[in-house]
Amino acid sequence: MQVEIIRRLIEPGAPVRRGSYLFPENEMLRKPKILAFSGSSRKGSFNVQLLNIATEESLAAGAEVTCIDLRNFSLPIYDADLEAEQGIPDNVRVLRELMMANDGFLIASPEYNGSISALLKNTLDWCSRPAGGFDGLAPYRGKTVMLMSASLSPFGGVRGLISLRGIMAKLGSVVLADDLALATAQNAFDENCQLFSEPTAQALRDSVTKFIKFTYALHVKPTTEMAAR
Repeated sequence: MQVEIIRRLIEPGAPVRRGSYLFPENEMLRKPKILAFSGSSRKGSFNVQLLNIATEESLAAGAEVTCIDLRNFSLPIYDADLEAEQGIPDNVRVLRELMMANDGFLIASPEYNGSISALLKNTLDWCSRPAGGFDGLAPYRGKTVMLMSASLSPFGGVRGLISLRGIMAKLGSVVLADDLALATAQNAFDENCQLFSEPTAQALRDSVTKFIKFTYALHVKPTTEMAAR
């Protein structure tokens, strides 16, 4: 069963929260396409709040962003026997197609016992299984990735990000050097779910800008240049 996907776009010429696009529209055949998701399944998740802000910044930078909630896919725990008997679940196919259709991923990951959540790891594992004539790494290979985490701890979930960075690199993705570990997240957001600290907000803005520029340079600009030949 396919789940409902929420796609949020900024149309050419539409007002954005900050400034203009990073890229002149007459030089863009298309916008960088980003898939945004969180490893948290908790209502009121700080990681989801952080991801929402990063999504807004990505839209303001000129990207096309598709936001998904991993809970909606209801994937079973990965089991090789289950795969052999029943095949790849339909929602894994949906997720793989979404991943392959996008240029990069925005991932907000909570830290669970020094690593990542079971929800996120299970999703990554299922989506690394071959399906539809594509190998297991097809959804990940060459994708740009920006990582972030929000945590109640003073370390901001950085240990989980280290773990996730290694996983994404092993899957063949290109992980941005800059990530964001938001410490004491319970005190970080105002009543509008925006960051209290302007330096923190600026750090996130700068990281997202680098991420979108890098994604554009790696995935969009080469296509544009080839089309112009």
